[in-house]
Amino acid sequence: MSSQSYHNPWVDRKPTKATAALQKQYGKQQRRKIPEGALPDPALEIPIDDYVSFVTYLKSSKRILALLGAGLSAASGIPTFSGAGGFWREHDAMQLATPEAFDKDPSLVWQFYNYRRHMALKAKPNRGHVALAKLAGRKPKFLAISQNIDGLSLRAGHPSSSLLNIHGSLFDIRCANLNCSYISLGNDNDPVVPALQLSEDHDISDAHFPIASIPVASLPHCPQCASLLRPAIVWFGEQTPLSSRERIHSWLDQGSVDLMLVVGTSATVWPAAVYIHSARLKGARIAVFNTEDPDIDVDDESQRLRKQDWFFKGDAATIVPDVLKEVIGMVLEVQD
Repeated sequence: MSSQSYHNPWVDRKPTKATAALQKQYGKQQRRKIPEGALPDPALEIPIDDYVSFVTYLKSSKRILALLGAGLSAASGIPTFSGAGGFWREHDAMQLATPEAFDKDPSLVWQFYNYRRHMALKAKPNRGHVALAKLAGRKPKFLAISQNIDGLSLRAGHPSSSLLNIHGSLFDIRCANLNCSYISLGNDNDPVVPALQLSEDHDISDAHFPIASIPVASLPHCPQCASLLRPAIVWFGEQTPLSSRERIHSWLDQGSVDLMLVVGTSATVWPAAVYIHSARLKGARIAVFNTEDPDIDVDDESQRLRKQDWFFKGDAATIVPDVLKEVIGMVLEVQD
């Protein structure tokens, strides 16, 4: 019999009254395991079995590793610059995030990052940021590895001791001269220098409007050696800081890992993808919170979800606080 002509008679079959009654009774039993006020929002369509098993496991978990991606900040209005929409004006954002791009056109690259700094300063943390910050406060052995550079997790109250920004920060600026050690941390001047002041007449990210050609002399310069300053971001082709890698390895070496949360990312970018494998080797179960379904065809088997793992589909700003609320309490909308 060919596969095309085969039809499973159970696929479209409606449950009998007895089956439906059993399913309803089972759902009630599962719900009794969770206080009424802590049940997931029905609109999120979270399977009750997954919710109950995850919450039960989370309560008993002590050593928790979290990997935070761009999807966590998307609801705050931070552009993700990933996938098909990964362009700023007519430029591939990934191509702008390289040392070669900065060497070729520092004016363009600085205007790109000045725009990102401006957007991040205008944004506010969302409920997902706050929920993870609260979880970190309740789990002393929690470590979050963030791929984000927007600073929103810290502004949400995430303890700095349990947050590692492996790609740097938009608000750290360092000298482009490798022989100079100058760095300015937490620089939230908007703009960094007057020449980068954004126009109030139009959106600089709109390619229909011409972009200014800013002379190199008007860009940020090092106060120590007079070389150009650059964002202290880990660009493509650059390694994450040795101190960050050593801290992660040290944390992993301290013992087994109970749980790994993967939030707002598919975790396919190196070295982030390695952390899932490392956590698994330490015994972790994986819980993914993302708008996109996991890639079941990914070549690296260690990145595939397994039977004991969880996947919660949706916007991290909404689904993370809802799934965590029995442990951290309700998370309200962040006020200005």
